[in-house]
Amino acid sequence: MERFYSNGKLLLTGEYLVLNGALSLAIPTKYGQSLEIKSINESKLIWKSLDEKGNVWFEGEFLADKITTLQAPRNDVSDRLIQILNVAKQLNPNFLNNLNGFNVTTSLGFPRDWGLGTSSTLINNIAQWANVDAYQLLENTFGGSGYDIACAQYNKPITYKLINSEVLKQPFDCAQGDIIKHDEKRLIKEVNFNPSFKHHLYFVYLNKKQNSRDGIAQFKNNTSDLSESISQINNITKSIMSCETIDIFISLIEKHENIISEIIKEKPVKDLLFSDFSGGIKSLGAWGGDFILVASKDNPEAYFKKKEFNTIIPFRNMIL
Repeated sequence: MERFYSNGKLLLTGEYLVLNGALSLAIPTKYGQSLEIKSINESKLIWKSLDEKGNVWFEGEFLADKITTLQAPRNDVSDRLIQILNVAKQLNPNFLNNLNGFNVTTSLGFPRDWGLGTSSTLINNIAQWANVDAYQLLENTFGGSGYDIACAQYNKPITYKLINSEVLKQPFDCAQGDIIKHDEKRLIKEVNFNPSFKHHLYFVYLNKKQNSRDGIAQFKNNTSDLSESISQINNITKSIMSCETIDIFISLIEKHENIISEIIKEKPVKDLLFSDFSGGIKSLGAWGGDFILVASKDNPEAYFKKKEFNTIIPFRNMIL
């Protein structure tokens, strides 16, 4: 039996603008997804996907040598899975090229509607299994910046930046001992994001699953010059990593919210839902759903539960 595991993800800074090369801060989460593979004598894939409670949420059978053929009615989940497997096989023709087949079981460590990377953890796990580049597999299937793939692979907070050949010619802002990875498309750096006020930080689920692909598509329709906004977000990301007080942190995330709000023409979530909240609130990822980051000097649990937002996770319980 083979087993692969990938971390979930949260993007703390740079949402949307990460697609345009903004320096972004991302964290792998304690919640992730595993993939287990057992060889069988039949030439097919018997696929089972389990949720965080161990309940089956998807089942399917695929002919190993013809993975576009299902022995069950097709649906959106099976179509996506077939797409990923087919692209993995295109990237590595030896993948699924055996006479034998496999029992495949995926197991989520978090609810699917949390937005912590059900798709990205699956893609990274399949990439490990197929021995292909996970970023290429993502690019040829779901698309996106790839920060979620980086989180799947790293066990510490990272900064993530899409780059071009000109950027690679410039010296990197790094110190001795920094772990840096780069290729022709991205620069990834492990960072020590461990703020002294982390016990005042929380993640609150907004009870609404947001499709990040829809948010990305909407953002790409923006044709304005984003260079100044990207520069501002770069500075905010650097300041957040070195921030020493919660008051400064709140000021930084509020400034970040205002910049993104102006670009995507949407009100910050605090203005929409929590205008009477005394602390700081920041959207994460595609605006309008999934988790928000909350900075509060007082425990905000009672406030959010009164408003029927019951999933409140302290920073230390979320970040890997």
